[in-house]
Amino acid sequence: MVSADREKLDQLLARVEELTVTLNKASEELRGIYASLKSLAVGQITASKPVSASSSALYANTAPSQQPTVKPAISPASTVSAEPSKLRSLDDIHMSFPEELENRLGFEEKDDYIIIKPKQFLGSENFAKIASAVRGMGGEYISAGRDSHFRVPKKKLSI
Repeated sequence: MVSADREKLDQLLARVEELTVTLNKASEELRGIYASLKSLAVGQITASKPVSASSSALYANTAPSQQPTVKPAISPASTVSAEPSKLRSLDDIHMSFPEELENRLGFEEKDDYIIIKPKQFLGSENFAKIASAVRGMGGEYISAGRDSHFRVPKKKLSI
């Protein structure tokens, strides 16, 4: 009887362990999806032109359904650019990265660029994620030994 209980307990423990592994995998997948959605949302925000303060005041007493909507001039996924638009802020850049990557990076504002430097070793997977986000913003990686960094132009470019 004791061995039967022990066997059932071992089976339950094995099943709990399997569930834990499965939940951890699902959690990792959800983090990746969250990061992708956050990146898409930032792309849509930066691709759309905000309503100016004067025109928003114009429609302040208008029902939301009657207010004009501002739609992006280009698709959020588009990175091809032709002419300069408005400037990126440090917050725009911060929002382009998932929190776990953002915490590993230092951000510095220069004249025409925002410089992004790793605070610690990133590993190839994290480096690739950051490089992809930076390229999506029209930026690049500058390889300079200990002074290597990513840089993103402040000027947003649009078609």
